[in-house]
Order: sequence, then structure tokens, then C-alpha cells
Amino acid sequence: MPTASIEVPLPLEDLLPLAARLEAEKNYALADRLLLRALTVAPDHPDTLHLSGIVAFRLGRRDEALAKIERAIALGTDIRLYLRNISEVYRSLGRSDDALAAAHKAAMLAPKDPVCWHNLAVIQYHRLELDDCIASAEQALALNPFLPGPHFQLAEALLLRGEWARGWHEYQWRFNLPDSAALMPQTTQPRWDGSPLDNGTLLLIADQGFGDVIHFSRYIPWAAERCPNIAVACSAEMNPLLRQVYPPARLFNAWPACPPFRAFRALSGLPALHGTRPDNVPCNVPYLRADPARAAMWRERLDRLAPASSRRIGIVWAGRPAHNNDRSRSTSLAAFAPLASVPGVTLVSLQKGPAASQAAHYFGTAPLLNLGAEIVDFDDTIAILEALDLLVTVDTAVGHLAGAMGRPAFILLAYAPDWRWLLQRSDTPWYPSVQLFRQTRTGVWDDVMARVAAGVAHQ
Repeated sequence: MPTASIEVPLPLEDLLPLAARLEAEKNYALADRLLLRALTVAPDHPDTLHLSGIVAFRLGRRDEALAKIERAIALGTDIRLYLRNISEVYRSLGRSDDALAAAHKAAMLAPKDPVCWHNLAVIQYHRLELDDCIASAEQALALNPFLPGPHFQLAEALLLRGEWARGWHEYQWRFNLPDSAALMPQTTQPRWDGSPLDNGTLLLIADQGFGDVIHFSRYIPWAAERCPNIAVACSAEMNPLLRQVYPPARLFNAWPACPPFRAFRALSGLPALHGTRPDNVPCNVPYLRADPARAAMWRERLDRLAPASSRRIGIVWAGRPAHNNDRSRSTSLAAFAPLASVPGVTLVSLQKGPAASQAAHYFGTAPLLNLGAEIVDFDDTIAILEALDLLVTVDTAVGHLAGAMGRPAFILLAYAPDWRWLLQRSDTPWYPSVQLFRQTRTGVWDDVMARVAAGVAHQ
């Protein structure tokens, strides 16, 4: 049934709370329509411009968002909230200095607003100004010690610096972030403290993205030493991988199938119980292996498709668009041009999702085998990795797969990387076969790819 056109016979003082509620409920399309209608009759109303800019940002219209919030700042009198929010818009557009200036000004105008200090900490993290980031997060927590956002930002900064004792403690606050409650069971049973459970079931929850689940699954055998009856709540895509890590585990993919349990813990909470530090990472690699029959099938296929004497280099240039830091971690197939110019290589695309369409416009020197559409599941991906000489990937689950298999991989990192990769090192204690290539400037991949190409050429 067609949707009737929406009329807005409301005064602004009534319309703005309604639009704000819709934005908070993530009904961005309807909020957008209301606000655009309001701006036709009140084009210079600062609060309407600001909220319309926020909604435009949520919908991916970042340039429009910037123009509207900048205009709101120019027209408004109390601009603390506008500055607080425009800092993130600037950051998303790669305007790091403007982001920092806006966040600083917001914090100075509203020094008692902990969210302003949290926003400033986020900007400082992405500039790798970690001392300042920690200080800003701590200032936010001095104003409100129960805000999860500053705790989580503090955790990321501490973990990135290798201060894992305090970092793991702060990391537990992520379960208080918005939308995280849905990942946890509704239960009165306790969160597991690491002590032995002689009977009953320990529930482990694969609480983050695919890469995180692969990464943290190394701790399942450690947990099983303390409670052999393990159940794991996970997405169906993870089932074949987790069966390898601990075959006796009961895996389920929806809460109604959850068995009775005595205690629970998120997979990402296990390093804290283990007492993991950079010098004692459990590294029982490989803990994932390809199915021999599927590996043989893919190897035979690549033998037919790739030039016999060439080196087969798997490539992945983008992660899931829904990832909260995808703009920083992903790049384009075009950025891999230096690698495509290395003599004697065949590129093998493992790219999935919308970015895979870029392969249709590839004009590089090296042959490109585009396998993305043929990859059904992670078992296929593992089997293909087994047949490659090297994987070159941005920071995605495929990199974790290669690392967990002990396969050689180059992982390309944003200037401010995920905390697990630490700072100023080309190796990682998590995966001995992985080499890290870091951006030296935010958003710039040219020198990274030049170093990758040189590394491949000299192998």
C-alpha cells in the first residue's frame, strides 16, 4: 500500500522533539522528511539545521551534514552542542585538525559536559595523541563515572599502548554501550570469573564481529580446561570454525536454543581472565585448518586459472560497510595498483560485499582472478588461503583467518589502528605469520602499498 505524504502542521517547538525522538530511534528516513519540510519554512533556524545535519550524517550524506551544521554554528547563539557533533563530521571527512579544534572548543564552552570530553578523546585517539586521549576520557569519567563511552575509549587507548592490565578492566564497559545488551543473555546467572566449574555448562558468547570471534576463539580451549562443558552462542557463519577450535562445544545460533548454564562470559572477556599481556599471548597457531578435500578442489581450480609460474597473492581491499570504523580501515582495488605492477604475480580477489564490484573495472598489469562470488562460506575462504602464496588485506576477518591458519599475510592498518595491533611494530604477538603495514598519515594508502609491493618483490 502506498505511503501517504506526510504533512507537518506542527510548530517547530513541537516538531523538533518529534524529529529528535525519531533520530534516537534510528528512524532516520522519517526524521529526514520532517526536518526537510521544516527547513522549507524556517531555513535559518539553527536547531533545525543542526538536527537535519545530524540526520543527513546518519544517512551517509556527510557533505550536506557539514554544510548544515556549519550554518547552524554561524547562526546560533548556544553552539556547544553543535561543535560537539560537528567534530565527528570533520573527522569522518578526514579534516582531523578541524575536528580537534571543534572538539576542544566544545569542551572549553561546556567543561561540565562529559560527552564533550568523550568526543574529544575519540578525536585524539584517531590522531594517536594517546596521552591526551586518556586525559580527556578520565576527565569525562570524573564528571560521570558511569558513562560507558569514555570507559571504552580509555580501554582502547590503554590496550593500544600495551597497558593491558588496566585496559582489560576498562574493556568490560563495552557491554554497557548502546545496542550491546542484545548480545548478552537475559539471565540471573553470574558472569564467569575464571574459576573451575566441575559440573554444569559454561556459556561463551561470540559477542563481536567475525574477525574478533576468530581472534578470541583461541581462548576456548583455555576456558575448557576449567569447564569442559562449553556452549557457544554464535552466528551460523562461525559454526565450522568454532567446531575446529573445540569440537565438544555445543554451538547454537539463536537464544531459544540456549541450553541451561551455570555461568557465562563473552569471548572477548576471556583475555582479562587469562591475564593476557603482550608478552604472554596464547599463540597455539595454527588453530584453524582447511578441509583437505575442499582445499584440493580450490587448488586444482587455481592451477587451471593462474599462470603456472606466478605467485598467487590473495587480496581484500574493504571490510563490511556497517563496521563503525570502515571508512578508516577500507580502501579501494585501485589502491592495490603498485602490487599489481610487481612482475610474476597473479592477484586473487577474495573480496565480498558491495566493494567486490570494483573488480569489473580492474585494468592492472597482473592477472586478476575474481573469486568473491564463488566463495560461499569461511570454509571456502580457508581452502583458498591454503592454495595462496600470500594474502594482502585490510584489517578484516580474512586477515584473522590467515593468521589463525599460520598462513603468510600482510595486513594493512589505518593510522590509528584497532587496539590489538599495538603501536610501531610490523609483527604481532597474536599471529606469527602476519606482517603489519601501517599508514603514516590518516587516510593515505599510497606509501603503504608502495611498501607492500616492495615487500612482495623482494620475497
